[in-house]
Amino acid sequence: MSRLASWARKWWPGLIPLVLLWIAAIWTGTAPLEADLAARSTRALKDTVLDKTRIAVSGRDVKLSADAFSEEGRRSAASQVEAVTGVRLVNDNTSLIPEAKPFAWSIERDVVRVTLSGNTPLPAIKAKLMEAARASLKGTEISDRMTMARGAPPRFDNAALLLIDQVGKLKDGKITLSDTSVSLTGMAREIGSREAILAALKNLPEGFSVKENAIKAPPYVFQANKDPVANTVTLAGYVPDNAVHAAIVAAVGRKFFSEKLVDNLKASVGAPQGFQNAVVAGLGALSRVSTGSLVISDREVKLSGDALYAVAADQIRGGIGGELPQGWTAKAEVSVKPVASAVDPTVCQQLFFELLAKAKIRFDSGRATIDKDSMGLLDKLIETALRCPTATIEVAGHTDSDGDTNGNVALSEKRAQAVADYLIKAGLPTDRLKAVGYGSSQPVAANDTDEGKAKNRRIDFVVK
Repeated sequence: MSRLASWARKWWPGLIPLVLLWIAAIWTGTAPLEADLAARSTRALKDTVLDKTRIAVSGRDVKLSADAFSEEGRRSAASQVEAVTGVRLVNDNTSLIPEAKPFAWSIERDVVRVTLSGNTPLPAIKAKLMEAARASLKGTEISDRMTMARGAPPRFDNAALLLIDQVGKLKDGKITLSDTSVSLTGMAREIGSREAILAALKNLPEGFSVKENAIKAPPYVFQANKDPVANTVTLAGYVPDNAVHAAIVAAVGRKFFSEKLVDNLKASVGAPQGFQNAVVAGLGALSRVSTGSLVISDREVKLSGDALYAVAADQIRGGIGGELPQGWTAKAEVSVKPVASAVDPTVCQQLFFELLAKAKIRFDSGRATIDKDSMGLLDKLIETALRCPTATIEVAGHTDSDGDTNGNVALSEKRAQAVADYLIKAGLPTDRLKAVGYGSSQPVAANDTDEGKAKNRRIDFVVK
Protein backbone atom coordinates (compact mmCIF):
# COMPACT_ATOMS: atom_id res chain seq x y z
CA MET A 1 0.00 0.00 0.00
CA SER A 2 2.83 2.33 0.84
CA ARG A 3 4.50 1.46 -2.51
CA LEU A 4 1.24 2.45 -4.38
CA ALA A 5 1.02 5.77 -2.64
CA SER A 6 4.68 6.41 -3.35
CA TRP A 7 4.18 5.58 -7.01
CA ALA A 8 1.11 7.88 -7.32
CA ARG A 9 3.06 10.74 -5.83
CA LYS A 10 5.62 10.31 -8.56
CA TRP A 11 3.37 10.31 -11.69
CA TRP A 12 0.33 12.62 -11.03
CA PRO A 13 2.35 15.89 -11.22
CA GLY A 14 3.11 14.95 -14.76
CA LEU A 15 -0.60 15.15 -15.63
CA ILE A 16 -0.69 18.91 -15.11
CA PRO A 17 1.39 19.80 -18.18
CA LEU A 18 -0.64 17.34 -20.23
CA VAL A 19 -3.91 19.02 -19.19
CA LEU A 20 -2.52 22.44 -19.97
CA LEU A 21 -1.33 21.26 -23.38
CA TRP A 22 -4.78 19.79 -24.05
CA ILE A 23 -6.54 23.06 -23.11
CA ALA A 24 -4.15 25.06 -25.26
CA ALA A 25 -4.74 22.73 -28.18
CA ILE A 26 -8.47 23.15 -27.89
CA TRP A 27 -8.19 26.92 -27.48
CA THR A 28 -5.85 27.40 -30.38
CA GLY A 29 -8.05 25.21 -32.47
CA THR A 30 -11.50 26.75 -31.67
CA ALA A 31 -10.74 30.44 -31.01
CA PRO A 32 -9.73 31.24 -34.61
CA LEU A 33 -12.71 29.23 -35.88
CA GLU A 34 -15.14 31.16 -33.66
CA ALA A 35 -13.60 34.51 -34.61
CA ASP A 36 -13.85 33.61 -38.29
CA LEU A 37 -17.49 32.55 -37.99
CA ALA A 38 -18.32 35.76 -36.09
CA ALA A 39 -16.67 37.91 -38.76
CA ARG A 40 -18.36 36.10 -41.65
CA SER A 41 -21.74 36.19 -39.86
CA THR A 42 -21.36 39.93 -39.35
CA ARG A 43 -20.52 40.43 -43.02
CA ALA A 44 -23.57 38.39 -43.99
CA LEU A 45 -25.76 40.94 -42.19
CA LYS A 46 -24.24 44.04 -43.77
CA ASP A 47 -27.24 44.60 -46.07
CA THR A 48 -29.80 43.76 -43.40
CA VAL A 49 -31.28 46.69 -41.42
CA LEU A 50 -31.00 45.87 -37.72
CA ASP A 51 -30.40 47.79 -34.53
CA LYS A 52 -28.22 46.80 -31.57
CA THR A 53 -26.84 43.74 -33.40
CA ARG A 54 -24.78 41.29 -31.29
CA ILE A 55 -23.19 37.98 -32.46
CA ALA A 56 -21.71 35.42 -30.06
CA VAL A 57 -20.07 32.17 -31.35
CA SER A 58 -19.53 29.02 -29.34
CA GLY A 59 -17.78 26.38 -31.43
CA ARG A 60 -19.86 26.33 -34.59
CA ASP A 61 -23.05 27.59 -32.92
CA VAL A 62 -24.02 31.27 -33.36
CA LYS A 63 -26.20 33.29 -31.01
CA LEU A 64 -27.79 36.24 -32.88
CA SER A 65 -29.31 39.11 -30.90
CA ALA A 66 -30.74 42.24 -32.58
CA ASP A 67 -33.73 44.55 -32.84
CA ALA A 68 -35.44 44.18 -36.20
CA PHE A 69 -37.75 46.69 -37.85
CA SER A 70 -40.07 44.15 -39.46
CA GLU A 71 -40.92 40.47 -39.18
CA GLU A 72 -39.52 39.92 -42.65
CA GLY A 73 -36.27 41.61 -41.63
CA ARG A 74 -36.03 39.51 -38.50
CA ARG A 75 -36.45 36.23 -40.38
CA SER A 76 -34.09 37.38 -43.12
CA ALA A 77 -31.36 38.11 -40.58
CA ALA A 78 -31.51 34.62 -39.10
CA SER A 79 -31.51 33.06 -42.58
CA GLN A 80 -28.46 35.08 -43.62
CA VAL A 81 -26.48 33.77 -40.63
CA GLU A 82 -27.67 30.18 -41.13
CA ALA A 83 -26.35 30.34 -44.70
CA VAL A 84 -22.80 31.14 -43.54
CA THR A 85 -20.48 28.19 -44.29
CA GLY A 86 -19.40 26.42 -41.12
CA VAL A 87 -22.35 27.48 -38.97
CA ARG A 88 -24.05 24.48 -37.43
CA LEU A 89 -26.85 26.08 -35.42
CA VAL A 90 -28.28 29.62 -35.07
CA ASN A 91 -29.76 30.57 -31.75
CA ASP A 92 -32.18 33.33 -32.89
CA ASN A 93 -32.68 35.92 -30.15
CA THR A 94 -33.83 38.70 -32.48
CA SER A 95 -36.93 40.71 -31.60
CA LEU A 96 -39.05 43.41 -33.19
CA ILE A 97 -38.70 47.02 -32.04
CA PRO A 98 -41.90 48.31 -30.39
CA GLU A 99 -44.74 49.58 -32.53
CA ALA A 100 -45.87 53.14 -31.80
CA LYS A 101 -49.59 53.95 -31.87
CA PRO A 102 -49.89 56.74 -32.76
CA PHE A 103 -46.54 57.21 -34.46
CA ALA A 104 -45.50 60.56 -32.98
CA TRP A 105 -42.50 62.75 -33.80
CA SER A 106 -41.75 66.37 -32.90
CA ILE A 107 -39.22 69.17 -33.25
CA GLU A 108 -39.15 71.91 -30.64
CA ARG A 109 -37.24 75.20 -30.49
CA ASP A 110 -36.50 77.26 -27.38
CA VAL A 111 -33.99 79.99 -26.60
CA VAL A 112 -31.21 77.44 -26.07
CA ARG A 113 -31.59 74.57 -28.51
CA VAL A 114 -33.65 72.61 -31.00
CA THR A 115 -34.78 69.17 -29.82
CA LEU A 116 -35.93 66.28 -32.02
CA SER A 117 -38.09 63.82 -30.09
CA GLY A 118 -40.46 60.94 -30.62
CA ASN A 119 -40.32 58.04 -33.04
CA THR A 120 -38.32 57.33 -36.17
CA PRO A 121 -38.71 54.15 -38.23
CA LEU A 122 -35.07 53.47 -39.24
CA PRO A 123 -31.56 54.48 -38.16
CA ALA A 124 -30.86 55.92 -41.62
CA ILE A 125 -33.94 58.17 -41.40
CA LYS A 126 -32.96 59.26 -37.90
CA ALA A 127 -29.51 60.22 -39.17
CA LYS A 128 -31.04 62.04 -42.15
CA LEU A 129 -33.32 64.08 -39.89
CA MET A 130 -30.43 65.07 -37.62
CA GLU A 131 -28.31 66.06 -40.60
CA ALA A 132 -31.16 68.15 -42.02
CA ALA A 133 -31.66 69.92 -38.68
CA ARG A 134 -27.98 70.81 -38.41
CA ALA A 135 -27.93 72.11 -41.99
CA SER A 136 -31.13 74.14 -41.61
CA LEU A 137 -30.28 75.59 -38.18
CA LYS A 138 -26.58 76.28 -38.40
CA GLY A 139 -25.10 77.55 -35.17
CA THR A 140 -27.97 76.17 -33.09
CA GLU A 141 -27.50 73.30 -30.64
CA ILE A 142 -29.38 70.21 -31.86
CA SER A 143 -30.49 67.63 -29.28
CA ASP A 144 -31.46 64.08 -30.33
CA ARG A 145 -34.12 62.40 -28.20
CA MET A 146 -35.57 60.20 -30.93
CA THR A 147 -36.20 56.48 -30.44
CA MET A 148 -36.82 53.68 -32.92
CA ALA A 149 -40.35 52.43 -33.44
CA ARG A 150 -42.48 50.67 -36.03
CA GLY A 151 -45.69 52.08 -37.43
CA ALA A 152 -44.50 55.11 -39.41
CA PRO A 153 -46.92 56.28 -42.11
CA PRO A 154 -45.73 56.23 -45.73
CA ARG A 155 -43.51 59.22 -46.65
CA PHE A 156 -42.89 60.01 -42.99
CA ASP A 157 -39.35 61.17 -43.70
CA ASN A 158 -40.49 63.59 -46.43
CA ALA A 159 -43.02 65.16 -44.07
CA ALA A 160 -40.52 65.42 -41.21
CA LEU A 161 -37.88 67.02 -43.44
CA LEU A 162 -40.35 69.67 -44.59
CA LEU A 163 -41.29 70.42 -40.97
CA ILE A 164 -37.63 70.75 -39.97
CA ASP A 165 -37.26 73.48 -42.60
CA GLN A 166 -40.03 75.49 -40.89
CA VAL A 167 -38.39 75.59 -37.44
CA GLY A 168 -35.92 78.21 -38.65
CA LYS A 169 -38.90 80.56 -39.12
CA LEU A 170 -39.87 80.25 -35.44
CA LYS A 171 -38.61 82.34 -32.57
CA ASP A 172 -39.79 79.52 -30.32
CA GLY A 173 -42.35 76.78 -30.63
CA LYS A 174 -43.06 73.15 -31.38
CA ILE A 175 -44.14 71.20 -34.45
CA THR A 176 -45.66 67.77 -33.84
CA LEU A 177 -46.41 65.01 -36.32
CA SER A 178 -48.86 62.38 -35.05
CA ASP A 179 -49.37 59.73 -37.71
CA THR A 180 -50.35 62.03 -40.60
CA SER A 181 -51.60 65.04 -38.59
CA VAL A 182 -49.45 68.14 -38.07
CA SER A 183 -49.85 70.52 -35.10
CA LEU A 184 -47.94 73.78 -34.65
CA THR A 185 -47.58 76.13 -31.70
CA GLY A 186 -45.25 79.04 -30.92
CA MET A 187 -44.20 82.48 -32.12
CA ALA A 188 -42.97 83.31 -35.61
CA ARG A 189 -39.51 84.85 -35.79
CA GLU A 190 -40.37 87.72 -38.15
CA ILE A 191 -43.30 89.43 -39.79
CA GLY A 192 -44.31 87.20 -42.67
CA SER A 193 -42.77 84.04 -41.20
CA ARG A 194 -46.16 82.68 -40.13
CA GLU A 195 -47.53 83.08 -43.64
CA ALA A 196 -44.37 81.52 -45.09
CA ILE A 197 -44.86 78.46 -42.85
CA LEU A 198 -48.49 78.13 -43.92
CA ALA A 199 -47.48 78.33 -47.57
CA ALA A 200 -44.81 75.65 -47.09
CA LEU A 201 -47.25 73.29 -45.37
CA LYS A 202 -49.29 73.16 -48.57
CA ASN A 203 -46.44 70.97 -49.89
CA LEU A 204 -46.89 68.24 -47.28
CA PRO A 205 -46.87 64.74 -48.81
CA GLU A 206 -50.18 63.32 -49.92
CA GLY A 207 -52.23 62.10 -46.97
CA PHE A 208 -50.71 64.51 -44.45
CA SER A 209 -52.70 67.51 -43.18
CA VAL A 210 -52.53 70.34 -40.65
CA LYS A 211 -54.71 69.57 -37.64
CA GLU A 212 -53.89 72.65 -35.56
CA ASN A 213 -52.01 75.85 -36.31
CA ALA A 214 -51.40 78.02 -33.23
CA ILE A 215 -48.38 79.88 -34.57
CA LYS A 216 -48.63 83.53 -33.55
CA ALA A 217 -47.24 86.33 -35.66
CA PRO A 218 -45.13 89.03 -34.02
CA PRO A 219 -46.88 92.41 -33.76
CA TYR A 220 -47.29 94.18 -37.08
CA VAL A 221 -45.60 97.47 -36.24
CA PHE A 222 -45.59 100.81 -38.05
CA GLN A 223 -43.84 103.88 -36.63
CA ALA A 224 -43.61 107.55 -37.54
CA ASN A 225 -41.55 110.16 -35.71
CA LYS A 226 -41.71 113.91 -36.16
CA ASP A 227 -38.53 115.81 -35.29
CA PRO A 228 -38.77 119.63 -35.47
CA VAL A 229 -35.02 120.08 -34.96
CA ALA A 230 -34.02 117.94 -37.96
CA ASN A 231 -37.30 118.96 -39.66
CA THR A 232 -37.99 115.34 -40.59
CA VAL A 233 -40.75 112.77 -40.53
CA THR A 234 -39.25 109.30 -40.26
CA LEU A 235 -41.27 106.21 -41.19
CA ALA A 236 -40.22 102.74 -40.03
CA GLY A 237 -41.74 99.28 -39.69
CA TYR A 238 -43.89 97.41 -42.18
CA VAL A 239 -46.42 97.95 -44.96
CA PRO A 240 -48.26 95.16 -46.78
CA ASP A 241 -47.39 96.09 -50.37
CA ASN A 242 -46.11 98.78 -52.72
CA ALA A 243 -49.55 100.30 -53.28
CA VAL A 244 -50.13 100.94 -49.57
CA HIS A 245 -46.55 102.15 -49.25
CA ALA A 246 -47.14 104.72 -51.98
CA ALA A 247 -50.44 105.82 -50.42
CA ILE A 248 -48.77 106.42 -47.05
CA VAL A 249 -45.92 108.39 -48.59
CA ALA A 250 -48.47 110.51 -50.47
CA ALA A 251 -50.37 111.13 -47.21
CA VAL A 252 -47.17 112.38 -45.59
CA GLY A 253 -46.68 114.77 -48.50
CA ARG A 254 -50.17 116.20 -48.04
CA LYS A 255 -50.22 116.45 -44.25
CA PHE A 256 -46.66 117.52 -43.43
CA PHE A 257 -46.05 120.75 -45.31
CA SER A 258 -42.35 121.38 -44.66
CA GLU A 259 -40.74 118.30 -43.14
CA LYS A 260 -38.37 116.06 -45.08
CA LEU A 261 -39.47 112.43 -45.36
CA VAL A 262 -37.12 109.67 -44.21
CA ASP A 263 -38.62 106.41 -45.49
CA ASN A 264 -37.39 103.20 -43.82
CA LEU A 265 -40.50 101.11 -44.42
CA LYS A 266 -40.32 97.46 -45.46
CA ALA A 267 -42.95 95.39 -47.24
CA SER A 268 -44.31 92.35 -45.40
CA VAL A 269 -47.55 90.42 -45.20
CA GLY A 270 -49.62 90.24 -42.04
CA ALA A 271 -51.10 93.75 -41.84
CA PRO A 272 -54.42 93.89 -39.95
CA GLN A 273 -57.57 94.85 -41.82
CA GLY A 274 -57.95 98.61 -42.15
CA PHE A 275 -54.20 99.18 -41.80
CA GLN A 276 -53.89 101.90 -44.46
CA ASN A 277 -56.83 103.95 -43.15
CA ALA A 278 -55.53 103.70 -39.59
CA VAL A 279 -52.05 104.85 -40.61
CA VAL A 280 -53.41 107.83 -42.55
CA ALA A 281 -55.58 108.85 -39.58
CA GLY A 282 -52.62 108.51 -37.23
CA LEU A 283 -50.41 110.58 -39.51
CA GLY A 284 -53.05 113.30 -39.53
CA ALA A 285 -52.88 113.49 -35.74
CA LEU A 286 -49.07 113.41 -35.79
CA SER A 287 -49.00 116.34 -38.22
CA ARG A 288 -50.68 118.50 -35.57
CA VAL A 289 -48.02 118.08 -32.87
CA SER A 290 -44.79 120.00 -32.67
CA THR A 291 -42.76 116.91 -31.89
CA GLY A 292 -43.99 113.38 -31.31
CA SER A 293 -44.27 109.78 -32.36
CA LEU A 294 -46.91 107.49 -33.78
CA VAL A 295 -46.71 103.75 -33.04
CA ILE A 296 -49.17 101.29 -34.58
CA SER A 297 -48.95 97.74 -33.27
CA ASP A 298 -51.50 95.38 -34.78
CA ARG A 299 -54.83 97.19 -34.20
CA GLU A 300 -53.63 99.63 -31.54
CA VAL A 301 -52.62 103.22 -32.31
CA LYS A 302 -50.49 105.18 -29.83
CA LEU A 303 -49.70 108.86 -30.30
CA SER A 304 -47.50 110.96 -28.07
CA GLY A 305 -46.27 114.50 -28.50
CA ASP A 306 -46.70 118.22 -27.81
CA ALA A 307 -49.64 120.04 -29.33
CA LEU A 308 -49.11 123.67 -30.35
CA TYR A 309 -51.96 124.98 -28.18
CA ALA A 310 -54.48 123.69 -25.64
CA VAL A 311 -57.52 123.35 -27.92
CA ALA A 312 -55.48 121.35 -30.42
CA ALA A 313 -54.43 118.94 -27.67
CA ASP A 314 -58.07 118.35 -26.73
CA GLN A 315 -59.06 117.89 -30.37
CA ILE A 316 -56.29 115.34 -30.97
CA ARG A 317 -57.10 113.34 -27.83
CA GLY A 318 -60.80 113.24 -28.63
CA GLY A 319 -60.63 112.87 -32.37
CA ILE A 320 -58.08 110.20 -33.24
CA GLY A 321 -60.16 107.26 -32.04
CA GLY A 322 -63.19 108.31 -34.10
CA GLU A 323 -61.20 108.27 -37.35
CA LEU A 324 -59.95 104.70 -36.96
CA PRO A 325 -61.50 101.64 -38.62
CA GLN A 326 -63.87 99.47 -36.61
CA GLY A 327 -62.09 97.22 -34.11
CA TRP A 328 -59.11 99.53 -33.68
CA THR A 329 -58.17 101.31 -30.44
CA ALA A 330 -56.31 104.54 -29.84
CA LYS A 331 -54.35 106.08 -27.02
CA ALA A 332 -53.16 109.70 -27.22
CA GLU A 333 -50.72 111.10 -24.69
CA VAL A 334 -50.60 114.72 -25.82
CA SER A 335 -49.30 117.61 -23.78
CA VAL A 336 -49.19 121.28 -24.74
CA LYS A 337 -46.03 122.93 -25.97
CA PRO A 338 -44.98 125.99 -23.91
CA VAL A 339 -46.17 129.23 -25.48
CA ALA A 340 -43.48 130.92 -27.55
CA SER A 341 -42.50 134.51 -26.86
CA ALA A 342 -44.64 137.32 -28.28
CA VAL A 343 -43.54 139.13 -31.45
CA ASP A 344 -44.49 142.47 -32.97
CA PRO A 345 -46.86 142.70 -35.96
CA THR A 346 -44.05 143.01 -38.50
CA VAL A 347 -42.44 139.76 -37.37
CA CYS A 348 -45.85 138.16 -37.15
CA GLN A 349 -46.56 139.03 -40.79
CA GLN A 350 -43.21 137.61 -41.85
CA LEU A 351 -43.92 134.34 -40.01
CA PHE A 352 -47.30 134.04 -41.75
CA PHE A 353 -45.67 134.70 -45.10
CA GLU A 354 -43.03 132.01 -44.54
CA LEU A 355 -45.61 129.39 -43.50
CA LEU A 356 -47.94 130.06 -46.43
CA ALA A 357 -45.01 130.02 -48.85
CA LYS A 358 -44.39 126.39 -47.92
CA ALA A 359 -47.99 125.20 -48.21
CA LYS A 360 -51.53 126.44 -48.56
CA ILE A 361 -54.83 125.76 -46.86
CA ARG A 362 -56.81 123.30 -48.98
CA PHE A 363 -60.57 123.02 -49.42
CA ASP A 364 -62.94 120.51 -50.96
CA SER A 365 -63.35 121.32 -54.65
CA GLY A 366 -65.83 124.18 -55.20
CA ARG A 367 -66.72 124.33 -51.52
CA ALA A 368 -65.68 126.11 -48.32
CA THR A 369 -65.01 122.89 -46.36
CA ILE A 370 -61.41 122.81 -45.09
CA ASP A 371 -59.48 119.69 -46.12
CA LYS A 372 -58.33 117.67 -43.10
CA ASP A 373 -54.87 117.48 -44.64
CA SER A 374 -54.47 121.20 -43.78
CA MET A 375 -54.87 120.73 -40.03
CA GLY A 376 -51.12 120.72 -39.37
CA LEU A 377 -50.62 123.96 -41.30
CA LEU A 378 -53.61 125.63 -39.60
CA ASP A 379 -52.21 124.73 -36.18
CA LYS A 380 -48.90 126.41 -37.07
CA LEU A 381 -50.78 129.50 -38.25
CA ILE A 382 -52.78 129.58 -35.02
CA GLU A 383 -49.62 129.22 -32.95
CA THR A 384 -48.19 132.22 -34.82
CA ALA A 385 -51.39 134.26 -34.36
CA LEU A 386 -51.24 133.59 -30.61
CA ARG A 387 -47.75 135.10 -30.55
CA CYS A 388 -48.99 138.51 -31.77
CA PRO A 389 -51.85 139.21 -29.33
CA THR A 390 -52.26 142.91 -30.25
CA ALA A 391 -52.48 142.53 -34.02
CA THR A 392 -55.65 142.39 -36.10
CA ILE A 393 -55.52 139.71 -38.78
CA GLU A 394 -57.33 139.80 -42.08
CA VAL A 395 -58.03 136.34 -43.47
CA ALA A 396 -58.14 136.99 -47.20
CA GLY A 397 -59.67 134.50 -49.64
CA HIS A 398 -58.70 134.38 -53.32
CA THR A 399 -59.74 132.30 -56.34
CA ASP A 400 -58.61 131.85 -59.93
CA SER A 401 -60.48 133.51 -62.81
CA ASP A 402 -62.56 130.49 -63.80
CA GLY A 403 -66.28 130.87 -63.33
CA ASP A 404 -68.54 133.78 -62.51
CA THR A 405 -66.93 136.82 -60.86
CA ASN A 406 -69.63 137.21 -58.21
CA GLY A 407 -69.53 133.49 -57.54
CA ASN A 408 -65.77 133.60 -57.07
CA VAL A 409 -66.06 136.45 -54.60
CA ALA A 410 -68.72 134.60 -52.64
CA LEU A 411 -66.68 131.38 -52.57
CA SER A 412 -63.51 133.19 -51.52
CA GLU A 413 -65.36 134.92 -48.69
CA LYS A 414 -66.91 131.68 -47.45
CA ARG A 415 -63.50 130.03 -47.41
CA ALA A 416 -61.94 132.95 -45.59
CA GLN A 417 -64.76 132.85 -43.03
CA ALA A 418 -64.28 129.09 -42.55
CA VAL A 419 -60.63 129.67 -41.69
CA ALA A 420 -61.50 132.56 -39.37
CA ASP A 421 -64.07 130.39 -37.59
CA TYR A 422 -61.43 127.68 -37.14
CA LEU A 423 -59.08 130.22 -35.51
CA ILE A 424 -61.86 131.49 -33.24
CA LYS A 425 -62.58 127.93 -32.05
CA ALA A 426 -58.87 127.64 -31.27
CA GLY A 427 -59.13 130.55 -28.85
CA LEU A 428 -58.42 133.70 -30.86
CA PRO A 429 -60.73 136.65 -30.06
CA THR A 430 -63.37 137.35 -32.68
CA ASP A 431 -62.52 141.06 -32.80
CA ARG A 432 -58.98 140.28 -33.93
CA LEU A 433 -60.09 138.48 -37.06
CA LYS A 434 -61.73 139.72 -40.25
CA ALA A 435 -62.66 137.48 -43.17
CA VAL A 436 -62.59 139.07 -46.64
CA GLY A 437 -63.22 137.52 -50.04
CA TYR A 438 -61.43 139.04 -53.03
CA GLY A 439 -62.42 136.50 -55.66
CA SER A 440 -60.02 136.64 -58.63
CA SER A 441 -59.20 140.34 -58.33
CA GLN A 442 -55.74 139.92 -56.76
CA PRO A 443 -53.91 137.19 -58.72
CA VAL A 444 -50.30 136.33 -57.91
CA ALA A 445 -49.79 134.41 -61.17
CA ALA A 446 -51.24 134.30 -64.67
CA ASN A 447 -54.55 132.48 -64.97
CA ASP A 448 -53.70 130.94 -68.35
CA THR A 449 -52.07 127.78 -66.90
CA ASP A 450 -53.18 125.20 -64.36
CA GLU A 451 -50.12 125.98 -62.28
CA GLY A 452 -50.91 129.70 -62.24
CA LYS A 453 -54.53 129.06 -61.33
CA ALA A 454 -53.45 126.80 -58.45
CA LYS A 455 -51.28 129.59 -57.05
CA ASN A 456 -54.16 132.06 -57.23
CA ARG A 457 -56.49 129.78 -55.24
CA ARG A 458 -55.23 130.67 -51.77
CA ILE A 459 -55.79 132.05 -48.29
CA ASP A 460 -53.55 134.90 -47.12
CA PHE A 461 -53.05 136.24 -43.61
CA VAL A 462 -52.58 139.99 -43.54
CA VAL A 463 -51.55 141.63 -40.28
CA LYS A 464 -53.08 145.07 -39.78
